[in-house]
Amino acid sequence: MEKITTILKKIIPKSFLTAMLPSYHLLLSTIGAVIYRLPARKITVIGITGTKGKTSSAEILNAIFEAGGKKTSLVGTLRIKIGEKTQRNMYKMTLPGRFFVQKFLRQSVNAGCDIAILEISSEGARFHRHAFSFLNGLIFLNIAPEHIESHGGFENYLNAKLSIGKSLAKSPKENRIIVANKEDVHSEDFFALDIPKKIPFSISEASNIKLNENGSDFIFQGKKIKTNLLGEFNIANIIACAHMALAFGVSLNDIVKGVESLKEIKGRGQKITLPKENTLSKKQDFTVIVDYAHTPNSLEAIYKAFEHERKICILGNTGGGRDTWKRPEMGKIADTFCSKIILTNEDPYDEDPKKIVADVAKGIRIITPEIIMDRREAISKAISSAKAGDVVIITGKGTDPFIMGSNGTKQPWDDATVAREELEKVLGKR
Repeated sequence: MEKITTILKKIIPKSFLTAMLPSYHLLLSTIGAVIYRLPARKITVIGITGTKGKTSSAEILNAIFEAGGKKTSLVGTLRIKIGEKTQRNMYKMTLPGRFFVQKFLRQSVNAGCDIAILEISSEGARFHRHAFSFLNGLIFLNIAPEHIESHGGFENYLNAKLSIGKSLAKSPKENRIIVANKEDVHSEDFFALDIPKKIPFSISEASNIKLNENGSDFIFQGKKIKTNLLGEFNIANIIACAHMALAFGVSLNDIVKGVESLKEIKGRGQKITLPKENTLSKKQDFTVIVDYAHTPNSLEAIYKAFEHERKICILGNTGGGRDTWKRPEMGKIADTFCSKIILTNEDPYDEDPKKIVADVAKGIRIITPEIIMDRREAISKAISSAKAGDVVIITGKGTDPFIMGSNGTKQPWDDATVAREELEKVLGKR
């Protein structure tokens, strides 16, 4: 099917495809809803959207509801989960299409799940993949320039996000709830929608914040919350999820319990170490981090989480004609925060990967970056050069299962697995 799609994209004019695809996908969503008998009517459905933080927030909310005794299902960039069964999301789409959502919701209902959590991207919304999901609640985290070229401008991107809020406003469910970040100017657009319950959230609700390389702890509504998740941005995500959970009857004690039960989120500030039974693990005196950061804001956020450490940074940029504007911006941020920069291949699609890397390098003025196009070799070089106390930060892919090449080709990949393999080789030589 992917090969056929690639061929069609080359034959059919892009303008025609752009105009027709949303209607085509809406038709598919409608057919799927009929085939699977509108399963969203029989389950509580909560959506999460925003430029950054969706995956982390989906995992946080899932952990909180489970701590509150709810049986959950979840679909997002990281994984697809129904009850106790979970599998890696191999679709390279946050919210897959072609009947996927309706089938997922039907399976969730059949499995006896109480709550389904949907991570909803702007691309998913643009192609109506969330149609007929009949939301009960929505968390809006933030919005910043992203997918601008594919959407045809920031306003179109914002409207795609707002369409998710509008689907909540039109949902037949009672007691609909929106939780939105009041520190984001566009929260006003979401709060202007006809939704019965509107809950603002802000990181300012957290007090006594103590950040460290192993996470943070803070006070929220009189309760101390300790989390292994890195950075202030995750404190904001936790507060957003706490408000949504409270609105659905989860106690504050269970919220604390749920947050503290979440030890890590794969590909999101994920620390890479060897198993303790591996004797080489004792030799690791530096930190290796894998993070999805693929926008300027998210890249800066993960670097700030290790603001006082010497950082060896590996980054590239996605291709395929998407968001070319951000390439030098990402380079500029790395130039500001990193001590050593290695530029490498990420997801070139149909673009020349060397051109993409050259575009990133245009934003780098202080440090002379090293260019290693082979991503495994780049990771190995970064780990090999790490000294005691250093932090190696590998960004851009997180848990993405493939490196996407030209003409629809794809190479199986996992940053965490490769980093762990290279870490073992390096430590074995020390």
